[in-house]
Amino acid sequence: MIRLIYNLLWPIGLLLFLPSYLAKMFRRGGYRENFGQRVGFYSTEYRQRLHGKNPTWIHAVSVGEVVIALKLAEQLRALQPDLNCVLTTTTTTGHALAQKRAPDWMDLLYAPLDFWPVMRRAFRVIAPQRIILIEAEVWPNLMAEATRRKIPIILANARLSPRSERGFRRFKFFVGPIFRRLDLVCVPTPEDAERWKNLGATPSQIHEVGNIKYDVFNQSILSGAARRFIETGIDATRPILFGGSTHRGEEQILADVFCALRSEFPNLFLVLAPRHVERANEVEAELRKRNLRSIRQTATKSRAQELDCLLIDTTGELPGWYNIATIVFIGKSLTAHGGQNPVEAISARKPVIFGPHMENFASLAKQLIAEGGALSIQNSQELMEHSRRLLSSPAEREKLANNALRVIQPHREAAARTAVFIEKISSSQPR
Repeated sequence: MIRLIYNLLWPIGLLLFLPSYLAKMFRRGGYRENFGQRVGFYSTEYRQRLHGKNPTWIHAVSVGEVVIALKLAEQLRALQPDLNCVLTTTTTTGHALAQKRAPDWMDLLYAPLDFWPVMRRAFRVIAPQRIILIEAEVWPNLMAEATRRKIPIILANARLSPRSERGFRRFKFFVGPIFRRLDLVCVPTPEDAERWKNLGATPSQIHEVGNIKYDVFNQSILSGAARRFIETGIDATRPILFGGSTHRGEEQILADVFCALRSEFPNLFLVLAPRHVERANEVEAELRKRNLRSIRQTATKSRAQELDCLLIDTTGELPGWYNIATIVFIGKSLTAHGGQNPVEAISARKPVIFGPHMENFASLAKQLIAEGGALSIQNSQELMEHSRRLLSSPAEREKLANNALRVIQPHREAAARTAVFIEKISSSQPR
């Protein structure tokens, strides 16, 4: 009865959200590409490619989840060398990253909308042997169709914030039966385990394995673009203030801090990596207002000595850039809420600074601050003061970086542990 009501209300919900969806489609571009996949229609090429494979279906929403999915798929392939995967994504940025990084044994599709006729068409084409949902992507029709076909459903890296738990609790009569259908829930922390139990997931199916998003270690390899940039002649001793995954307003603050610090550190260089690359023109305009000599990563080569700032205008390459930084500011934490993942910068042994809004990584941010592994700032003035101190003290930078590495150490090999549980839960299923 509950699912019937959900499907009756689904078209109404679609109409309500359609204007914002269309606006996003035109603003970001790329949403029209393979749009039929979103409503369960697949080309003859895809149907032929997937026929008879019975793959592992992994669903990841956007960039962060895609990174997790690819790590997990690699570990599953190590346990099952003949593994075939289908990776579905929701956003165009996630899909673009998957296209860059996915191995040849993985097929890429856009995620079908969770409307029962759409989902049934998708299941007929993909015909998965098991389904792995990254984080909290639990959808009623997907779950019902998988249950009907006796396909095991795994929730991987199932982090759940207190806010999300409160939201789900309001509809526990609806979500409880859905969550009980999960065959395996791999959670990052004991707190996550408790929250999933409270929402109705079966306790015996919940396992704490660590956070795959934090399973990033010994990240010392420069991306090809970063290596080429260094080869243009940037002085290895030149300090670099790096803004990673920044959001609107944060680039302006970083540019102002950079300008203020240059009187004390004349060789200082600024690197900005906006979270949404379509904002590159907007960020460039802000830099021009301050008479800063900037260049885009994708632009014609220019001698680094002649520049003040580099603007990274590609998606998915940020981890390979962090190694050039002296200090890293973590975006979406000062003028926006939620925060971005600081672990890639930490793994590159860089000291990190973030604002007060790290809600998406609240537990990690709190632990980093408590154990001296990161600096939290409230405003631009504090950002400038902390940056000045870190630029002046290599010893303090090293201490912050080492403390942060100790904090994320327990999450090492989280992907491998998750893969082992997945193989155990699905070993009795036909392949």
